[in-house]
Amino acid sequence: MPDTRDALERLRTMRDFVRWGASRFNEAGLCFGHGTDNALDEAAALMLHSVRLSPMVPEAYWDTRLTGAEAEHYCALVGRRIDERLPLPYLTGEAWFCGLPFHVDQRVLVPRSPLAEPIETGFEPWLEPGEVRRVLDVGTGSGCIAVACALAFEDALVDATDLSADALELARSNVVRHGLTERVRLYRADVFDGLPDELRYDLIISNPPYVDATDMANLPPEYRHEPRAALAAGDDGLDVVRRILAGAAERLTANGILVVEVGNSAPAVAEAWPGLPAVWLEFRHGGHGVFLLTAGDLRAGLPGLDGSD
Repeated sequence: MPDTRDALERLRTMRDFVRWGASRFNEAGLCFGHGTDNALDEAAALMLHSVRLSPMVPEAYWDTRLTGAEAEHYCALVGRRIDERLPLPYLTGEAWFCGLPFHVDQRVLVPRSPLAEPIETGFEPWLEPGEVRRVLDVGTGSGCIAVACALAFEDALVDATDLSADALELARSNVVRHGLTERVRLYRADVFDGLPDELRYDLIISNPPYVDATDMANLPPEYRHEPRAALAAGDDGLDVVRRILAGAAERLTANGILVVEVGNSAPAVAEAWPGLPAVWLEFRHGGHGVFLLTAGDLRAGLPGLDGSD
C-alpha cells in the first residue's frame, strides 16, 4: 500500500494504527463476517493478534506505543488482508467460538455459527443438560461445535463426523487443545454413513453445507477462500439437510432433539417441507436460520422426510 511507509514513520500507538488499518479496509471495500462485522473491529482484532494480547485488553493499552517490529508486522498483515482478501482468522490462525479459541486454517470454515448461543444454555428447555449422555456433531469442521458441546454437557460423550480427512486432522488438534480426547471422538463419515450402527444420541447438531447455487455464484472473495465442499449444497442448498432429516429419527434417543443450521436456505426448508413442525430458534446476539425438531416430530412420518414426496 502506498501510504504504509508514511504510517510507519508518523503513527505511534495501537490506537493510531487501528484507525489507519480500518480506514484502509473501508477504502478497499473489504467484506466482513468472519468474526467481525465492520472495519474498525477487524483492524482492532488484527492489532491484538499482532502484539499478542487478549481480547480483554485494558482500555489504556490502546494508547501504548508499538515497537518498530510490531508496527511492521501489523502493516504487513493489513496489506495481506487487502491484497489477498483472506478472512481474518486465516491470517491469525485462530477463531473464537463460545468464548473459546480454536485453531483454524483453510482446511475448514471459519467458526461463526449462532449455534454458540443455545449451546451455552444447554438447549433448555428442550433438554435437561445434566441428563444428556451422548451428542453427535455432523460436519464438525474445526471441531468447535463438538468441543463446545462437550464443555456444555459435562457428563456427555461427543461424537463428531466429517467427510474431510484434512478437517478431521485440524479438529483433532482442537480436541487436544481443550483437553477433551477422552470425551470427543472423531469419525470420518458422510452424514451418518460411517458411524457405528448402535450409537444413539440425545442431541444431533449440525452446521452442514447449506449455500445454494445462486449464493455460491455471488460469494465475496473472502468466502471463496473457505472449502467449497463445506459451503455448497446443490441448487436449493438442501442436499445435505435432506440426508440429515432422512436419517436422524433412527439415530435419536426417545427424547432427543435435532438442531440444524441452514442460514439463508431457511425459505427453501419451508418450501420443501411445508408441514415440518420445526421450531426456528431466535438469537439475542444475531443470527438466523436454525431449526429444531424433536425425535417425536421426526418419527411422525411427515411427508418428504425420507426423500419421498
